[in-house]
Amino acid sequence: MRIGIFDPYLDDIGGGEKYMMTLASCLSKDNEVYVFWDDQEVFKNLTRRFSIDLSKVNFYKNIFSSKFSFIQKIIETKKFDIIIFLSDGSIPVTLSNKTFIHIQQPLPNVRTNLLSSLKLKRINAVFCNSTFTKSFADKELGIQSKVLYPSIEIKARLEKKENYILHVGRFRDARVNNEDYKRQGMMVQSFKEMIDGGFKDWKFVLCVGLNSADEENFNKIKEIANGYPIEFLVNKSNDELWDIYSKAKIYWHATGFGEDLNLHPEFAEHFGISTVEAMGAGCVPVVINAGGQKEIITDGENGYLWNSIEELKKKTIELAKNERKLNILSIAAKKRAEYFAGERFCRELKEIILE
Repeated sequence: MRIGIFDPYLDDIGGGEKYMMTLASCLSKDNEVYVFWDDQEVFKNLTRRFSIDLSKVNFYKNIFSSKFSFIQKIIETKKFDIIIFLSDGSIPVTLSNKTFIHIQQPLPNVRTNLLSSLKLKRINAVFCNSTFTKSFADKELGIQSKVLYPSIEIKARLEKKENYILHVGRFRDARVNNEDYKRQGMMVQSFKEMIDGGFKDWKFVLCVGLNSADEENFNKIKEIANGYPIEFLVNKSNDELWDIYSKAKIYWHATGFGEDLNLHPEFAEHFGISTVEAMGAGCVPVVINAGGQKEIITDGENGYLWNSIEELKKKTIELAKNERKLNILSIAAKKRAEYFAGERFCRELKEIILE
């Protein structure tokens, strides 16, 4: 089959892009797959960052850009058997045999009207990356979407574990309450407070993806970390990332902290790919009790969930002092991560688009 895939955020090179390119790679094994995008340099960056095999995936002119008229777009879509569209809230009109929408995050400002309802009738299925995202998509669009959890490829090394607390995530200036989107600044401050309170012999490592537009604010966070056992690793490759996953003992994540997530659910972590990857390498997650993280972790069984900064610090310190508990939770975290790995993603994806 001839399959076209569109992700309007492809050059962001974040979790959503990893999801869509994994999808493209999976389908390219048995189909003719095209990605609608004009800048081929993006493919090189995606391959380096995520180590995804895109050798059988082709480029196609970005028919969803503003350069194409509505008529031109739908004429081009007729050349495809299937189109898979990552929605930013919009619903495409196509003449492909089948059209599927993927939703990566809550879209709270989307409202259905007569036109969007008519468009949705031509969509074969909508699938989301988590039950968290699905709950908002179903409510706002009046649909019954499916859940297809992201694919996780576990590449853990046989490294000796060290006293590292790890965080992985893009640095992005959210421009909300003067905080960064992933709350890396808050985590740096929390770790400093732990050190000032007597916590010792541990290092906090932040592995971040960084664009030039956010460098100024990122450097401010680096400045407040001066003098503390805090290390920043920037724009590392997938292989380098797995090296540090394999060495770390504890994993932190705080996206959505301090936000009104009832009003802005999109500020929570929509799933948590890096959390699962860390667990796959035996890191014990100590993460915020919000968004998709709650679908990954059972508190006290394969990691910890927290609701306040004090709880984050307390659970981390207790875990760091209890090697036996750390080992038990590490084994359980690995087992939980295995659910998201393997051929599950490709199998479930094909069930959705071929049913």
